Amino acid sequence: MTDRVIAAEPLSAAPADPAASPHVDAGDAGYRKDLKSRHINMIAIGGAIGTGLFLGAGGRMASAGPSLFIAYAVCGVFAFFVVRALGELVLYRPSSGAFVSYAREFMGEKGAYTAGWLYFLNWSTTAVADITAAATYAHFWSMFSDVPQWILALIALAVVLAANLISVKYFGEMEFWFAIVKVAALVAFMLVGIFLIVTSHDVGGSTPGLANITDHGGIFPNGVMPMLLLVQGVVFAYASVELCGVAAGETENPEKIMPKAINSIMWRVGLFYVGSVVLLALILPYTAYSGDQSPFVTVFDKLGIPGAAGVMNLVVLTAALSSLNSGLYSTGRILRSMSLAGSAPRFTGVMNKGGVPYGGILLTAGFGVAGVLLNFVMPEDAFELVLNFASIGIIGTWAMIMVCSLLFVRRAEQGRLVRPAYRLPWAPYTQIVTLVFLASVVVLMWMDGGIGRTTVNCLPLIAAALVGGWFLVRGRVRRTAARLD
Repeated sequence: MTDRVIAAEPLSAAPADPAASPHVDAGDAGYRKDLKSRHINMIAIGGAIGTGLFLGAGGRMASAGPSLFIAYAVCGVFAFFVVRALGELVLYRPSSGAFVSYAREFMGEKGAYTAGWLYFLNWSTTAVADITAAATYAHFWSMFSDVPQWILALIALAVVLAANLISVKYFGEMEFWFAIVKVAALVAFMLVGIFLIVTSHDVGGSTPGLANITDHGGIFPNGVMPMLLLVQGVVFAYASVELCGVAAGETENPEKIMPKAINSIMWRVGLFYVGSVVLLALILPYTAYSGDQSPFVTVFDKLGIPGAAGVMNLVVLTAALSSLNSGLYSTGRILRSMSLAGSAPRFTGVMNKGGVPYGGILLTAGFGVAGVLLNFVMPEDAFELVLNFASIGIIGTWAMIMVCSLLFVRRAEQGRLVRPAYRLPWAPYTQIVTLVFLASVVVLMWMDGGIGRTTVNCLPLIAAALVGGWFLVRGRVRRTAARLD
C-alpha cells in the first residue's frame, strides 16, 4: 500500500499494528547506507555552526551590541525544538525525504509539495548567500582582491558541486572535515578569548573585559528593538539544524545515532553561539565590528599576530563551503522524494551509479549560478537580499515540521501509531509555542523595513507561485499515485 493511499484514508482507518508505519516512500529506494556515526555527529555540529555565525555575527553585533547573545540563545532553543520534533519523526520512520515524506503521510501530497518547495526556496537562496560569503572571504587575501566577486562565487560553486555529485561518502567525508575545522577554530578562538580577558591583554588599543560592555551603552546600547529586529537573521544562522534528519535516511542504525546527535545540539548552541558572542562583546566594543568582515577575523586582525587573521578567514571560508555542501546534498534528496511523487520535475528524480540524486543537486546549483549573476549585478547587497528570502524558506520549513509533529502526536493519541521513546518534550504545547514564535519572526521582518519588509510583502507572490505550481503538477501527482496503487 502506498503512502498516497494512506494519506487519503479516513481517520478511522488504523493500521493493524500501530507501532509500525504503513507509509512507504518510493523516494527512499536506491540510496546507500554509507554515512557512519561520526558523519552524522559532525553533520549535526556543522548544521548548528554555519555562515550565519561566522559572517553574519559581525554586522549584527554592530547593530544590536552585546544583546545579540540573547537573540542567539532564544532562537537556539526553538531550533532545538524543531530538530527534536524532526528527530522523533525520524525514529518513527527514517526517510531521506525527511519532513517532505512526513508531510506526505500526515498532510497528503499538497502538504508534501508545499514543504518541499519551501525547503527548496530556503536552500536555493542560501546557496547564493554561501557563494557570496565565500567570495567575500576570499577578498581578504591580496591575491584575490582584484578578482571580481562573481568569478570567485562561480569557483566556489563548481568545487563543491563536483564533490557532491560523486557519492554520499564524499559528501560525508567533506562535511566531517569541514565540521572538524569549524569546531577546532571556535574552540581555539574561545581559548584565546578567555586568555585575553583573564590577562587583560591589549587588543587593538582596547582592554578586554566588562568595561567593553558597560562603557559602551551596556547590553542594549541601542535599545531592545534592534535585537528583536535581528531575530530573522539569527534564525538563518540555524538554517541547517534539520540536515541530520535528512541524512538519517542514508545511515545504518539511525535509532542509535540520531538521539545522541540531536541532543548534543543544545549544548553546542549554548557553547559556540552564545559563548562566542559573549566573548566577542568582552574582547572589543561592539562598535569595532562590521558586516564587511567576520568578527573572528576582526579580533585576530587587531591582535596583530602574523597570519592569525588569515587562518581564521580560511576557517570562515570553510564554513561557507560547508553550508553550500549541505544545501546541495539535502535539496537533492528532498527533490527526488517529490519527483517520484510527481510534484517536482522528472529529472530531479534520477540517480547516478553512486546513488546520488544528481538531478535535484544540479537544479539547486542552477540557482547558485543565478546567484553568480546577482553577485555581478549587485555585489554589495547580494548577501543581505538572499538572506531574507532564505529566512522565509527556513521559517516555512520549520513550521511544516512542527505541523507534521502535531499531526503525528494526534494520531498517536488516537491509537493509530506509537510514538518512539525519544520524544519532543511538552507536546503539543511545544509545537504551538514554536509556531507562534515563527509567526512573530515574520512580523519582525516586516517591522524592520527595507529588504526585510520587501521580502514579507513578497509572501503573496510566493503563495501564488505555490498555488499555481500545484495546479500545474496535480495531474501528474494523481497519475503517479494511480500507477503506484
